[in-house]
Amino acid sequence: MVVDDHPMWRDAVARDLAAAGFDVVATAGDGPEAVRRARAAAPRVLVLDLNLPGMPGVQVCKELVGADPALRVLVLSASGEHADVLEAVKSGATGYLLKSAGAQELIDAVRRTAAGDPVFTPGLAGLVLGEYRRLATDPAPAAPDVPKAPQLTDRETEVLRLVAKGLSYKQIAERLVISHRTVQNHVQNTLGKLQLHNRVELVRYAIERGLDDA
Repeated sequence: MVVDDHPMWRDAVARDLAAAGFDVVATAGDGPEAVRRARAAAPRVLVLDLNLPGMPGVQVCKELVGADPALRVLVLSASGEHADVLEAVKSGATGYLLKSAGAQELIDAVRRTAAGDPVFTPGLAGLVLGEYRRLATDPAPAAPDVPKAPQLTDRETEVLRLVAKGLSYKQIAERLVISHRTVQNHVQNTLGKLQLHNRVELVRYAIERGLDDA
């Protein structure tokens, strides 16, 4: 699903994605319309602009991901401001691409977002990881009587460590000499055990435990 308040841009993005083989199930031009149509169409990936009339894109993201944690959100924005990027990720977006990206770059980003990879315009990934490291130095106090963290297998921990380092599924598969599908299965199992929703939350979990430095 493509959400943008500029009709020509919205139609062009939808057309490019459809030509690349994606099934564009809906489009929307403002925040409230995006929420209504996404709930009805149930897209797997939402390509979302932040600057929307009626409701900001971060609020759209927060509402839809809150209702469907399996939804992948790729923000496609003209803004590269650090505050906008971090706010989008904190609202549930799994990727952030600037509108200066080419058509093929967008297509690749949507494909990777659908596969569960966090996708960022070059330079922004480091910003997000840096923010998670900052947050990890002052984690929220644990609630009393919190049950012990679930036990991960050695292979799940190994995959988690590579996820925290920013490697894609394909890179992890090549590094560990296993299939792309096996990597996905390990990530899904780990998400389930840790009760997390996506790879962005998984990266933060790993960084808080220092796995990215291991």
